[in-house]
Amino acid sequence: MKEIKAYVKRHRLAQVMHALRRIEGLSGASVVDTQGFGRRAALASRHTTEDDLELLASHAKVEVVCRDDLVGAAVSAILEHARTGLHGDGKIFVSDIEQAVRIATGERGEGVV
Repeated sequence: MKEIKAYVKRHRLAQVMHALRRIEGLSGASVVDTQGFGRRAALASRHTTEDDLELLASHAKVEVVCRDDLVGAAVSAILEHARTGLHGDGKIFVSDIEQAVRIATGERGEGVV
């Protein structure tokens, strides 16, 4: 199992989620509102002030846990629908998931996702 975390522009979120819904076998995705800064902002301002909070960019973090065989399709869908070609389009991270447990039933393993 893998976890995909994708930070995408908020105005591209609907397209990304629609593309993920079309992937057969993908059981779901979660979205979290986030704020942060990227490399360009970090290089431009090396000092920390309270005003820096106003400079944080808003993104949506899309989280997907899926079987290994669905990772390529999910990453491709996010890339295709999140990309604008401009700086700050976001990032995608893929990590291993050691274990999954369905709280309602106690079921464990890939059947949970």
